[in-house]
Amino acid sequence: MIIIGELINSTRKAIKQAIEERNILYIQELAKKQVEAGANYIDVNAGAFVDDEEEHLLWLIDAVQAVVDVPLAIDSADPEVIQKGLMAHKGEAMINSVTAEKEKLEAIIPLIKKYNAKVIALCMDDNGMPNTAEERLVIVEKLCDSFASAGIGLGDVFLDPLVKPVSVNTSFGNEVLTTLEEINKRYQGIHTTCGLSNVSFGLPERKLLNQAFFVMCIAKGMDSVIIDPLDKKIMALLYASEVLVDRDKRCMAYLKAVRSGIANA
Repeated sequence: MIIIGELINSTRKAIKQAIEERNILYIQELAKKQVEAGANYIDVNAGAFVDDEEEHLLWLIDAVQAVVDVPLAIDSADPEVIQKGLMAHKGEAMINSVTAEKEKLEAIIPLIKKYNAKVIALCMDDNGMPNTAEERLVIVEKLCDSFASAGIGLGDVFLDPLVKPVSVNTSFGNEVLTTLEEINKRYQGIHTTCGLSNVSFGLPERKLLNQAFFVMCIAKGMDSVIIDPLDKKIMALLYASEVLVDRDKRCMAYLKAVRSGIANA
């Protein structure tokens, strides 16, 4: 499972304050803790700063890369800011994210190629956010065709089926699960990922729903996730689920996680 640590995001009050105050020790400690907990990428987002996002993002990139060796997910809605982030990044980064919206896709594809970046691609296009698996798969085909035409390998693509709240429509969770299953059937070597928390928006005991949904997504072939790796319960479920879907040969990762105290009931 490829884990993208989500915690260094300026939409979180404590992170926004740390960025404003240039509290580098707080940011760096959070980055190190996520890597120690198993994160393969660290997401960095300064999007809450509308007028000076670039300046804050570049500071985050420098601060985090000074203390961890894992690549970063450059998280912005602005292609120009993403490009500046990629220029500052050491090694091959991840872009978070692109959609199938024509203007955005045309702006991001050259950056993927130029910087040899991985990319999270959301199932959304110029028609908006899809509701059904069928609508999502049409967008998936559009995205994959665009990447293939540009010479971008599917192994560099992380498709996000776009999780929507089941409080709005109880079919939304199942539509994502169906989408994940079909993506993994149709596109050899592609990655699938998602942010879990949207599924439970508006409902009580959100962590319970997020955890159950996570396990179901793994069962449908999802091999990446955008999560808080410091959440011991979700990490324990990750290691247990990887065993049960035959993605942990001889249960070695699970046994190591149990011995180290990461995975406990």
